Amino acid sequence: MSVAVAVGVDVGSTTCKAVILDGSGAVLASHVEPTHPRIEDQARRVIAALRDQVGAGELPVGSTGYGRKRVPGARALTEITCHARGAFRLVGKGGVLVDMGGQDTKVIRLGPAGDVADFAMNDKCAAGTGRFLEVILGRLQVPWPEVAPLVRGASRAVPVSSTCTVFAESEVISLVAQGEPLDGIVRGLHQSLATRVAALAGREVDGEVFMSGGVALNDAMVEALALALGRPVRVLPTPQLVGAIGAALSAR
Repeated sequence: MSVAVAVGVDVGSTTCKAVILDGSGAVLASHVEPTHPRIEDQARRVIAALRDQVGAGELPVGSTGYGRKRVPGARALTEITCHARGAFRLVGKGGVLVDMGGQDTKVIRLGPAGDVADFAMNDKCAAGTGRFLEVILGRLQVPWPEVAPLVRGASRAVPVSSTCTVFAESEVISLVAQGEPLDGIVRGLHQSLATRVAALAGREVDGEVFMSGGVALNDAMVEALALALGRPVRVLPTPQLVGAIGAALSAR
């Protein structure tokens, strides 16, 4: 029987993710929910629920994400370290990890042993993040389940040139008013975001590309990123939990 050894919590701007690992690094239990303003209370409740689920007592806790310092009793860890460690645990080899969340996007180059060789991060505005899509797709009233089929059915991408989320929102409303097709606008949005992430990756990407974060659940974004990078993109298993897994591994 597997024994729980550590808890990992990743408090992002959009969602709070938590896992409990056993001694081999396997996930025994996990939980994902929207991040609450009272992070301390939320973290206590989520950790207690996971411990009850696996019948564990007190365990070491590692925390990461923008709210990592507000998780009671946890060892606060950087996002780069946790995502690299979590990704390497899942794939067991080096490559390039693209983590796209609600608040920031990270491009992390992993060495053959899982060490961080280099990284770049977009954390100055929402233009290169999931929030960019969330805001504008909400304005266009396009539900998430309809996004990928809509993009695949578009005959062409309508260029969206604004790099600011606020300005891009105004731009797409103008495009709709001009009679541009909705599917083409949504495809253009994905291509615009993918181009920015590819630029964040900098020099030519070599090796396998992995993707994590909530945006990795959007097939249209994965396909757009693969096109922008010129190589396949592999979505990691349980992509939202990668940071939390890395935090638990570090706590262990």
